[in-house]
Amino acid sequence: MMILIAPAKRIRPTIDYMDHRRMPCFLQESKRLVTYLKTRKQEELKAMLNCSDAIAEWTYNSYQHMDVSTSCVPALLSFDGIQYSYMAPDLFSDEYFAYAEQHLRILSGLYGILEPFDGVVPYRLELDSPFHTPFCTSLYDFWGSKPYQRLIEEDKHILDLSSKQYGKLIKRHLDHRVHCVSVFFLEEEDGQRREKGVYVKMARGEMVRWLAEQNIQQFEDVKRFCRLGYRFDAAASDEHHYRFVRKAGWKHRKFTTDGD
Repeated sequence: MMILIAPAKRIRPTIDYMDHRRMPCFLQESKRLVTYLKTRKQEELKAMLNCSDAIAEWTYNSYQHMDVSTSCVPALLSFDGIQYSYMAPDLFSDEYFAYAEQHLRILSGLYGILEPFDGVVPYRLELDSPFHTPFCTSLYDFWGSKPYQRLIEEDKHILDLSSKQYGKLIKRHLDHRVHCVSVFFLEEEDGQRREKGVYVKMARGEMVRWLAEQNIQQFEDVKRFCRLGYRFDAAASDEHHYRFVRKAGWKHRKFTTDGD
């Protein structure tokens, strides 16, 4: 079983306690993207990323000096966001890291697909950013089926914990050989169920940590997840969609390693 997650927008530039082990498998493609991005003006990057002036300035300067082959940090430890805070990979044991290396993959606009210990540099490039160039009409077009083909060479059972925009990179190429399960985390309030972005990110990170702790290998065992107040709803789920529901009134707290 292979687990897919999305990256975070923020990336730590340095990690002083662990080195990367390898370079990303599509490094040449990443270099091509960086070469193009170096030619863009700051105003163009701001429009592309729909970001503030400060972020656009940082992004412009980053790409001007970027070398994806040097000063790299491990991908899993570099991303800094809600999902990664609840996953807490900096607290992983050696066994959890081994599980992540075998089962966890991170989708990326700049790198396509990453293993946990692939070396990355700080960047800003959302997969669904407007990206019409002389060589592609979008980043989905640029990457094509390469990340998907790489993924299914390793495993044809996919647990999708990524966002809609990142999951699309893989799901648009699914075929009969592959069993993909998408996971949803829903809040139940006043008889209605809905996803809430921040809570979804928390739950995704918590689930990845739990999967590693429990050494989960099969889809069926994923249904046992019961942290942060979520419970698997069999009636609302099917073989391709697992829905976990949290009832109203649950009080938020930070992650724990001791179940719910």
